[in-house]
Amino acid sequence: MKKFLSLALALIMVLSLAACGNKNDTPTPDNSGDTQQTEETKGLTPAERAKEFITVGTGPTSGIYFPIGGAFATALKEYGYQTSAEATNATGQNIQNILNGDAEIAIAMQDAVMQAYTGTGAYEGKGEAGDLRALMRLWPNYVQLVTVSSTGIKSVEDLRGKRVGVGAANSGVEINARMILNAYGITYNDIKPDYLAYGEAIDNMKNGQCDAVFVTSGLPNATVMDLSVQYDMVVVPIDGEGREKLVSEYPYYAKSVIPANTYNNTEDIEGLFVYNIMLVRKDLSDAMVYDMLEGIFQNISTIKASHNAADKNIDITFGVDDIQLPLHPGAEAFWKDNGYID
Repeated sequence: MKKFLSLALALIMVLSLAACGNKNDTPTPDNSGDTQQTEETKGLTPAERAKEFITVGTGPTSGIYFPIGGAFATALKEYGYQTSAEATNATGQNIQNILNGDAEIAIAMQDAVMQAYTGTGAYEGKGEAGDLRALMRLWPNYVQLVTVSSTGIKSVEDLRGKRVGVGAANSGVEINARMILNAYGITYNDIKPDYLAYGEAIDNMKNGQCDAVFVTSGLPNATVMDLSVQYDMVVVPIDGEGREKLVSEYPYYAKSVIPANTYNNTEDIEGLFVYNIMLVRKDLSDAMVYDMLEGIFQNISTIKASHNAADKNIDITFGVDDIQLPLHPGAEAFWKDNGYID
């Protein structure tokens, strides 16, 4: 009996060793490279995310960039990032902050961005900002030229000889104002330009120290709304040959109207809009940029609740067709995965 048990145990050991040998002899596919690649392009882990700090470049506290940019910071914080929303002078400063590495993402108007990227227009002679990259499309900014009835200004042509708030120097608003005036054959030599943010310029207009103000913003703009309630405000149309010339030369501008009853206007007013886009630092990893977009759209309700313009115009379904600036590779991967890029 003992001899039988010894033989049985020996047989079991032989079979076990054979099984182990067969297991080790079978090649195991090395998927470590694939797994690593997936992690690099598909996002961050919660632990990795918690170590990253994102500064969002917004705009002046009186404008629309500030609340919407703040909502982006909140949405990303809800997703696990450390975040901060920084008040800035908007587009011009945000472009520079992205290039300097002082912000991870920032809101900017696409016309100014493309001029910076190509070293043309307001950025001529300053070199090409080839490191600018896009994260996503945002909302359309409507160019609004406002005055009060006492000035007698009813058209862009009527601005000649008037004191005009054109926006802070080299801001997105100022770039819009310069390009629109030029399209109508008007230069700064033909007006008295006030280089003030539109909130300050509108305050000056209330005091009789300014005749008209360019405001480039989503609709409605709270500062313009306040002016329309307190004064007999006039929204000056941007139409005719000047508008046709601008749209034909610069594809980032599009014809639009300011709908009736947006302010105190009883009829639609002809105008223009240009899209805002979200810039992102080129040197951020593909994984982090992909992950940020996942976080943004997972918490999109936070962003939509910040302003009417965000509610109507910021959504994954709008895609990225309107963006002319190259996408960050991480953003490109995200939009491809979601079916918005072939």
